[in-house]
Amino acid sequence: MKLLSSRDFNRDVSHAKRAAQVEPVLITDRGQPTHVLMSIAEYRRLTGEGESILDLLAQPDAVALEAGDLAPDGAWDHREPL
Repeated sequence: MKLLSSRDFNRDVSHAKRAAQVEPVLITDRGQPTHVLMSIAEYRRLTGEGESILDLLAQPDAVALEAGDLAPDGAWDHREPL
């Protein structure tokens, strides 16, 4: 993990962003860690957040729709039957 002081971060944000594409960047203030800068890909990997609609549809709790679930106009009717 790369260390970067808040002064250096403020001086060259582009450098910090480029470094975060390779590995997380630990930003310090007066020698103490305060923030971590990382790429969105790394953040999504850590949080398990899907990157696309295909990832979301592939999740095990995805709802499978059947023809009877659609309203006459073709829209999905999510209301409970009466």
